[in-house]
Amino acid sequence: MERYKEIERSIIVKFRKDIYRLFTRAVRDYKLIKEGDKIAVCISGGKDSFLLAKCMEELQKHGNIKFDLKYIVMNPGYNALNAKMIEENAKILNIDINVFKSDIFETVTNLEEGNPCYLCARMRRGNLYAFARELGCNKIALGHHFDDVIETTLLSIIYGGEIKGMMPKLHSDNFPGMELIRPLYLVRERDIKAWAKYNKLTFINCACRFTEEASFDEDKSKRLKIKKLIEKLEKESDFIPFNIFRSTENVNLDMMRAYKTKGKKYDFLDKYDK
Repeated sequence: MERYKEIERSIIVKFRKDIYRLFTRAVRDYKLIKEGDKIAVCISGGKDSFLLAKCMEELQKHGNIKFDLKYIVMNPGYNALNAKMIEENAKILNIDINVFKSDIFETVTNLEEGNPCYLCARMRRGNLYAFARELGCNKIALGHHFDDVIETTLLSIIYGGEIKGMMPKLHSDNFPGMELIRPLYLVRERDIKAWAKYNKLTFINCACRFTEEASFDEDKSKRLKIKKLIEKLEKESDFIPFNIFRSTENVNLDMMRAYKTKGKKYDFLDKYDK
């Protein structure tokens, strides 16, 4: 059996419970894919997006909904080694990628103020939407997983001073008719790592200019601090990550001093004496 077929088989057999079943559950429960969709699967080069590509391919082959797929890779300024690794992994996994270039790394590296990671993420998404639309797609699929969701929730509370989650799908504000979906929304990162290890696959991690520099200090990464905090809490109780996840769908507005919706803020005093 060819290697890529063995990798595909591992997703639907060995990792069916921990990966593929949760992937299809998210697609079904959050209504991520509709008949006739043309979806651009965005591959960053990491384990998450490559797994997403294979899951989407499997669903396209054997699912009940008919939809088209394009696999797109944006090169924002990777070094030659990382760019080559992405191309080699695409060949190993038998994925026909469409590569396009941008100068995002150059732009954020020269940033004098603000958060370079935030700006990079926003610019990446805009470029991905634009290229996907050129290919005739109406949706882009990103590889964010369960752990990204709960980490973002705690990041918002602890560092942002607001309660805000990561949605399984979003309409684009700047690209009318385009939508973002996150089909790995329910899949744990540890299971994605286990899949990569089982298949002896090596992927790039974050390949930006900042992490390449010897002066980069991981201890200053807020997301990494949150990740380590959740890992510590999970050792005390397996329920904690899932409680964080469920908290954003069990919001008791009667016990909130204020909340915002559609850009408007409502205070509890507005209705307190009524």
